[in-house]
Amino acid sequence: MNFLATLRVALNALRVNKLRSALTMLGIIIGVAAVIVMIAVGQGAQARVAEQIRSLGSNIIMVLSGSVLSGGARGGSGTRQTLSEDDAYALAKEVDEIQGAAPSLRGTGQVVAGNANWSTSFYGTTPDYLEVREWPIAEGRGFEATEMNSAAKVILIGQTVAKNLYGDSSPLDQVVRIRKVPLTIIGVLERKGQNMMGQDQDDVVLMPISTARKRVLGANLAKSRNVGSIMVKVRSGADMGEAEQHMKELLRQRHRLPAGQDDDFYVRNLSEILEAQEASSKVLALLLAAVASVSLLVGGIGIMNIMLVSVTERTREIGLRMAVGARSKDILTQFLVEAVTLSMIGGLIGILLGVGGSLLVGHLAGWRTELSITAIVLAVGFAAIVGVFFGFYPARKASRLLPIEALRYE
Repeated sequence: MNFLATLRVALNALRVNKLRSALTMLGIIIGVAAVIVMIAVGQGAQARVAEQIRSLGSNIIMVLSGSVLSGGARGGSGTRQTLSEDDAYALAKEVDEIQGAAPSLRGTGQVVAGNANWSTSFYGTTPDYLEVREWPIAEGRGFEATEMNSAAKVILIGQTVAKNLYGDSSPLDQVVRIRKVPLTIIGVLERKGQNMMGQDQDDVVLMPISTARKRVLGANLAKSRNVGSIMVKVRSGADMGEAEQHMKELLRQRHRLPAGQDDDFYVRNLSEILEAQEASSKVLALLLAAVASVSLLVGGIGIMNIMLVSVTERTREIGLRMAVGARSKDILTQFLVEAVTLSMIGGLIGILLGVGGSLLVGHLAGWRTELSITAIVLAVGFAAIVGVFFGFYPARKASRLLPIEALRYE
């Protein structure tokens, strides 16, 4: 008997027992669908973390001002400004691993543009900030040296601020007011999206640090050189740990801290935090896929059980076929084809449910999901392997029946 004839006999046998075949495929359907959905969720999480790393900028280290100790209670970082603009310039000049350092002062306020207004955060910083953050300008230009030196009333705004104040119109050369200070918009930043804490990075206003100090934040800061934080970009290929250590040594030296005294600043390696988060998401994705794969094994066991029942029910049929010339190889092939067919049909249905389920999870839960062709191929391939593996024993049992004993079976 050729393969096509064997396939036709196997399909007819499955068609005779439609309900049983459907129930047998159910385990495979659920398994394949679960694998596809879980991998889509896991890869979506990894892609989200990768986006956060790209939006933050690569090789970033944050240096934050120290804290105030009052009545035995220590305040949070930044409650006392212990860093200065000169610290940032020294870091960029004296630490070989550092590509750029951007000092910044932060404030919040209402941005008023005509009849529209929007509450946001603003940062006084230097042009190095855009290089450190790898943040291009979508429209307009950046700060010029003369504007930095003269505390010019100019700002850059993020996409969220631009959208809420001007809609689809261009905000370039428009004048807004922050804390009653008129400021001209000279540029709009490219979209960054959310950071790892879920905060909107595009909801921001940047201005020269001299402008923030002398015109916006108040007279008490006008003559000060202190800043709240310094964002540092480490050169590509440089060791982040060594850069961090050299930064600490230089800052302690500049702040004249004796040996044994605590740092009056905090250093946060943001790249390490995000890399740890990415590694966690990969482990989660593998765990989800492994759990979902158990469903495929359960489905395979179901196929084996049903095929064993089928062999028992069709013992006389097997004996009759062997009596009229069918070989053991033909019987083995027939039952293997039945098992693999059940697995493959179940796998194809599982693909449809898995793709639909992934889209549904993304829509209803608001999670990012990414469908993977590789995951789909692996799920279906695994389903076929399950069919062969769990179908082999029943098929082998059927092929080894003696015709005379099979014909006597009742």
